Amino acid sequence: MTPRCLTIATSDSGGGAGIQADLKAFAAAGCYGTSALVALTAQNTVGVSAIHELPPAFVTAQLEAVVDDIGVDAAKTGMLFSRRLIKTVADFLEEHPVPLVVDPVMVASSGAQLLEDEAVETLVDRLLPLATVVTPNLAEAQVLAGDKQQTVTKFELAERIHALGAAAVIVTGGHGEPVDHFFDGEEHVEIPIERHDFGATHGSGCTHSATLCAGLARGLSLREAAENAALVASEAVAHGLAELGAGEGPVDVLNLTAASLAMPLKGRGGFAAAAAKPGPSGRDEIRSGAREGGGA
Repeated sequence: MTPRCLTIATSDSGGGAGIQADLKAFAAAGCYGTSALVALTAQNTVGVSAIHELPPAFVTAQLEAVVDDIGVDAAKTGMLFSRRLIKTVADFLEEHPVPLVVDPVMVASSGAQLLEDEAVETLVDRLLPLATVVTPNLAEAQVLAGDKQQTVTKFELAERIHALGAAAVIVTGGHGEPVDHFFDGEEHVEIPIERHDFGATHGSGCTHSATLCAGLARGLSLREAAENAALVASEAVAHGLAELGAGEGPVDVLNLTAASLAMPLKGRGGFAAAAAKPGPSGRDEIRSGAREGGGA
């Protein structure tokens, strides 16, 4: 069966980040992508001019429509905007556990704030304990870990965030050594990345977390999926569309080399076997089992 990935995030009208970036990354990784929108943005390469939050009941309706019929092998969350939307998503995922990538998007690449201040605590309390892995960039990791002075190393940031309940952490980016820092509670691993001096990074974080989600859906180990996501995100920047728009151009994950996108399809190792559940049509609908790492 084709691996099925679900993104729970926000629309980017400019097509560079958010739901649009996630669905492109799922397709590039050979997965079938589904989506549940929590908000809409009026956005382009220059910035975000407006955000429209969707009603929680409609968010839940989208999630139910996807899970009850198509099924999900792995999911990711992106920008969730508000406390009530985070609660809505967490409530649903607690009842429908799947391998989960939490991308705690807080600020757009243009600098626009995308997560209300009071929502950060709710994200930590409700979503992190459900996460197979959380993927903050350096600035987001500093917020989650309470590093107001911005002096803590990636090593310690990862440990602090892991202590908040996430099964594993990948701290991405930063201005120092070009590495993603992976920590699963037992082992620290530095995943080298290639840094490109190129004006097309819009959507790179979404592409990374969506590719990571696709790796889990395809049955890769978390470490394998993390290494592959780092490679694909870097290559998507290198192939980015710098000529589009007046601001930071979008990454391009759809025109990478075959070698960059090579990802085996394995069994769902590391996660409980999928369970058949009768859907509303009477067919057996497949839902994924418990998360690797024993999240809540």
